Amino acid sequence: MIAEALQRVEAYRRYMCTERRLSPHTDSNYARDLAALVRFCDRQGLPDWSALDSQHIRTFAAHSHAAGLAPRSIQRRLSAVRSFYEFLLREAQAARLLQPRGVSSHTSPASNPARDVRAPKAARRLPETLDADQMGHLVEIPGSDALTLRDRAIMELLYSSGLRLAELVSLDLDGVHLADRTVRVRGKGDKVRIVPLGRAAAAAVERWLPQRIALAKANTNALFIGRNGTRLGCRAIQTRIARWAQRQGLSTRVYPHLFRHSFASHLLESGADLRAVQELLGHADIATTQIYTHLDFQHLARIYDATHPRARRKPKLTPRG
Repeated sequence: MIAEALQRVEAYRRYMCTERRLSPHTDSNYARDLAALVRFCDRQGLPDWSALDSQHIRTFAAHSHAAGLAPRSIQRRLSAVRSFYEFLLREAQAARLLQPRGVSSHTSPASNPARDVRAPKAARRLPETLDADQMGHLVEIPGSDALTLRDRAIMELLYSSGLRLAELVSLDLDGVHLADRTVRVRGKGDKVRIVPLGRAAAAAVERWLPQRIALAKANTNALFIGRNGTRLGCRAIQTRIARWAQRQGLSTRVYPHLFRHSFASHLLESGADLRAVQELLGHADIATTQIYTHLDFQHLARIYDATHPRARRKPKLTPRG
């Protein structure tokens, strides 16, 4: 089965990357997850994808858990399998429409075996954030050379508009409108949204643009480019942000998605409507956005504990001699 199975997986990955604009990071994770499924099917002696049923998928999930995979990783693995089988079903439907009458194929499944399989429940993990002072200190990096101006614009834009790293990397020049201070973002599932661009971020981008002209190679439309004049990649941005955080004296680990978490948390702390934050982040489901309300409550709880007379811890009385 392995050779034919891997061909189908490669076809699925090409579809997801070109048609669904799957991020390189998610593509890499899905490739590993589906390779694990192919190995599992081979060990089970399954002849083709149509032989896999929901009980096999449950066993696959159980084996993954027993091997030490975290519940969230198993959730992602099952999501990859569900998505892959939806692709196989669409492919099979197209093939049936094109086949002459009387010809049938049994290499694709009749239904999605992973549809009703659930992963073990994961503990709710709140996202990390920086507070407003830490974020302000981080983005105000010193220097006026081209790469510093670029990095400042990158960090200001991440924090100002709550962009995902892949969204930032894919930004072209025509996606940023300085006149009306908006950014046109192409997010997950190829969905386009318009988000505001803060004053500080607009000013940082405006200072970067003349430097970009001097570095850019011909026919390069990317907003952010590297020394070689071509589009800056995810890894380079992650490295630069971590380096700047270290230089600015931040003790916590800083990574691009931390700007997005902080963006959402700070908006909610300032009284923003949850639905509005959902739109700004581009979340399909408001339940994904609601996790930030827990962060907001933690902030309020700390203020309460520090200021309310009945919440403050009383000093211990020292016993008299």
